[in-house]
Amino acid sequence: MVSPIVKVDDKHLPLYRVVWVADLPHFCGEEDCQREGYYEIRLDVEDSIWTSSAERDEVLEALNRWCGDPREDSDERPF
Repeated sequence: MVSPIVKVDDKHLPLYRVVWVADLPHFCGEEDCQREGYYEIRLDVEDSIWTSSAERDEVLEALNRWCGDPREDSDERPF
């Protein structure tokens, strides 16, 4: 069985809390921005984790293993 937990930074994150994962790094243009260049992993209950591209990719891979990769079902078209 595939583990539903992935480590992001120093946190063990249950995959079922992930709502979406940013494809592009954060950029707002503000001089004092602390999140510039980091990727947002949006969690339920209006919470987020900010991470590097390598850890973002690990979360995406873990989600694909846990939920299945929809790109593998090329025979089935949704519409």
